Amino acid sequence: MTIEWRYTIHPGLGVLSLAGFLGQEAVGRFQGAVGWAVARGTGPVVLDLTGLRGWSDGGRLAVSEAASRLAAEGRGLELAAVPEGGAGGSFGDGQAVIAVYGDLAAALAAHRDRGIEEREWRSDAWPGSA
Repeated sequence: MTIEWRYTIHPGLGVLSLAGFLGQEAVGRFQGAVGWAVARGTGPVVLDLTGLRGWSDGGRLAVSEAASRLAAEGRGLELAAVPEGGAGGSFGDGQAVIAVYGDLAAALAAHRDRGIEEREWRSDAWPGSA
């Protein structure tokens, strides 16, 4: 089982949406999606977990590593719609602070002045794509 991803940019903000299960076998694909976000956006990355069915300890570790990777680039990672039971515990190594929002709308509301331009990329099997 793996994940599908979609990345949408706004001026000063990126949203990386995941669908599926973020387990150890999906970590490489997740890291690639984070690399896409690092290369193509600016500002914080909101990791939208609305479509995520769950994650393993390895998936949570990958999220922590992504926060550190983004922090090294001067960018932050924020989580939206964390899977049930997934918000407990800590993320990262204590150096990267990760904001957690109940849903994507709340995360975007924290960045109200994000402009109107949007661009989007996704993996081939993103749910709902033709």
